Amino acid sequence: MKRFWAIALTSSLVVLAGCHSFKKENVEPPTPLDKKFEPTLKVQRLWKSGIGDGAAESGVRMRPAVVDNVVYAASTDGKIAAFDAATGKTLWSKSTRQHGWFGWGDAKREDARFSGGPGAAGDLLAIGTLDGHLYGMSTKDGARRWSAELSSEVIAAPVVAGDIVVVRCNDGRVYGIDAANGERRWVYDQSQVPLLSLRGNGRLLVANGVVFLGSDAGKLVAIRLDNGEKLWEQTLSSGEGRTEIDRLNDADGALVLDGTTIYGAAYHGNLTAIDGPSGRPLWNHGFSTFTSLDVKDNAVYGVDDQSQVFAFDKSSGANIWKQADLKYRWLTGPAVQGNYVVVGDLDGHIHWMAAADGKIVARERLSKKAIRAQPVVVGDTVFVEDVEGHIGAYRIATN
Repeated sequence: MKRFWAIALTSSLVVLAGCHSFKKENVEPPTPLDKKFEPTLKVQRLWKSGIGDGAAESGVRMRPAVVDNVVYAASTDGKIAAFDAATGKTLWSKSTRQHGWFGWGDAKREDARFSGGPGAAGDLLAIGTLDGHLYGMSTKDGARRWSAELSSEVIAAPVVAGDIVVVRCNDGRVYGIDAANGERRWVYDQSQVPLLSLRGNGRLLVANGVVFLGSDAGKLVAIRLDNGEKLWEQTLSSGEGRTEIDRLNDADGALVLDGTTIYGAAYHGNLTAIDGPSGRPLWNHGFSTFTSLDVKDNAVYGVDDQSQVFAFDKSSGANIWKQADLKYRWLTGPAVQGNYVVVGDLDGHIHWMAAADGKIVARERLSKKAIRAQPVVVGDTVFVEDVEGHIGAYRIATN
């Protein structure tokens, strides 16, 4: 319960946008979009669909998973579905409220308030709930295979890694769950969880038998995939300041891996490059963010806590460019699509920037609702979901 307040710094800014009360609430208004903007890049929307109520008012960054040309998406009102990634055609859908497909009575149907988005690999689909459960399902038709009871709500997508499903709860615990039957193999319990934090958990990164996570205490932690034993941790933010707000130091964005180097960042902290095998810091650069990063070629891309987009040299952390035309539009984390960087904003716009210099080259609108989750790029297509469950697939047109 301690972190329910934390919708304040991110979600509430989106709410304020809808209420037009920035001045009254002493929040900076979003930078107006240039009405004379002329795109220099043509973007094609392939399809648009939807899934239930999406994240609704949960404050969770619901994000689809795209695996083997299938898009999996879920909503907090108990709906989950699979779509053809090329056409948007619904392949299957389930609704826990309408049909009680877990086989439980009406009193139990509210339990499946899916959150954080699904994770999938092979024939297993895994998703957590706001009520502290994890469900394993078939990717073929959504049939339930097993359920596992956890200690707290799940607001980040699980990771299916071989025979283990790794899932993080909002109380700081990370679980290793048997992918075959849902039984608990191990649990990693963080020794210290701040009383005050932002509402959000970064996606887990699993690579080479290690689970990497950003903590609510501003740490990057590495634990063993097979048994949950901690290997090492490094500080991304020290949490210094005069007030509790100043000392917020969550690492709520997804970590990214490039070769053997991990890039992570934290609120009121640093962008840090770390050697994955040893945990040794390679460089630090002052950078405050609560969103995810992305990396491609020679650059690491991020959005700061004022919604300015940056590109940093991945070998040194030096600034390459800054794009401030979208300041205070409460952007998602960036995603790299080809030679472009894609972000969504607080009123449903999607913006494309040239990766070379940050210039805005295209703009589309998915809906009139906020986009909070980092877009998903697979191949030449980017998938974007807003807070009400609208999902759009976009491709950069070729001449």
